[in-house]
Amino acid sequence: MTSTSATATGGRSGQVPGRRTAPFATLSPLLRLLILTQLAFNVGFFAVLPFLSEHLGQSVGMAGWLVGFVLGLRTFSQQGLFVVGGALADRYGIRPVVLAGCVLRIAGFAWLGFAERTWAVVGAVLLIGFAAALFSPAVESEVARQAVVWEETGGGDRTRVLALFTVAGQAGAFVGPLLGALLLAVDFRTACLAGAGVFVLVLVGHAWLLPQRMPGRARVRMKGGARLVLRNRRFLALCCAYGAYLLAYNQLYLALPAEVERAAGSQAPLAWLFALSSLLVVTAQLPVTRWAGERLERRRSMVAGLVLIAVGFAVVGLARPAGWTGTGGLVPAAGFVVLLTLGQMLVAPVARAWVPDLAEDGRLGLYTGALSSLSGIVVLAGSSATGLLLDTGLPVAVPWLVLAAVPLVAAGTLPGRQCPAPGPVRSRPQPDGPVEASDQGTNHPHQDHPHQER
Repeated sequence: MTSTSATATGGRSGQVPGRRTAPFATLSPLLRLLILTQLAFNVGFFAVLPFLSEHLGQSVGMAGWLVGFVLGLRTFSQQGLFVVGGALADRYGIRPVVLAGCVLRIAGFAWLGFAERTWAVVGAVLLIGFAAALFSPAVESEVARQAVVWEETGGGDRTRVLALFTVAGQAGAFVGPLLGALLLAVDFRTACLAGAGVFVLVLVGHAWLLPQRMPGRARVRMKGGARLVLRNRRFLALCCAYGAYLLAYNQLYLALPAEVERAAGSQAPLAWLFALSSLLVVTAQLPVTRWAGERLERRRSMVAGLVLIAVGFAVVGLARPAGWTGTGGLVPAAGFVVLLTLGQMLVAPVARAWVPDLAEDGRLGLYTGALSSLSGIVVLAGSSATGLLLDTGLPVAVPWLVLAAVPLVAAGTLPGRQCPAPGPVRSRPQPDGPVEASDQGTNHPHQDHPHQER
């Protein structure tokens, strides 16, 4: 997608003097609905996921490498199949895709609550992941498309809208673990059923409020989209860096629980560390995005974020040989969470804001999904390797220092100015693809297409 207000080189764009924020009340009703959708998604999701590792290891009795594989499989079935959900959203519109995803998420959480065998856990986890692979890219792509519209009509930098989307998601991630911790006082099944209940409410609300048609959005055929993505080297470079970020973030559910268990003797402090991460994003994301947007181009913002993430892993790795326990032993873990969260604030909104500049017209849903799908491959391989590292009896600092090296390497893969962007490919709606607007004849950069829950 080409934009009149942004460059494909990752520079700053869309800055409008005097408009320093993206106040929620000034956004369109559709953007407000989609942002609140992200909030609700994450409340239901994080009521369950932070406690899945302990449940699999203790209640189900899985080995460490298998727990890592299942968590990676969940991420892959979600992130890895985002490309399917994004392509379906381009073809059929976001409403049917979002509603179908909510139905599958309800079924997956209910199944997980009653799953006691490995095959049943794997089936439930796959269903939970695929549900998000449907609704998340549909919602994210439309938020990004609407953010471009907001930018080009004088609202301000699109990254600020996407930062607000991130804040809503983290607010849900703040409430979710606290809700889950309370429900675990009953049992894990109760937490799963409560998560399913949240998605029942989301399903009913969206069946009522989500528009049947999105103005300015054309539907295109799915055929040929994968070839365009795989030929776009700048986009593939962005995917590699984003995959490293997701792998690092996934350690909140794999490496961090093990470290908290070692230091505190239980995973009780885990919910508070998740709450700390979410609270930081809710309170600091918009100021950080504004600060970075005024001083850093997109590439430099992502590099800075990846470096912060690497430092977070190094903090735990360097402190680990001391073997501290108790409250003092949790300090390195808290430092890791803070630095990882600061890195996330720099990486996530910028990566999403960059995608519209790299996507061909009519394919933003596909590209939004592909960003997560290709990154999910990195997470699947990396999570299994991390689980193995944590189980093999290596020196205690090694797994964390290896993980610190990953985002540093990834920072070097980001697309730079020296690589010319691919020429735009204008993908007009196909004869049998119904158009959701009557003015598709105008070749406006965001008219033919749109633009992560975890």
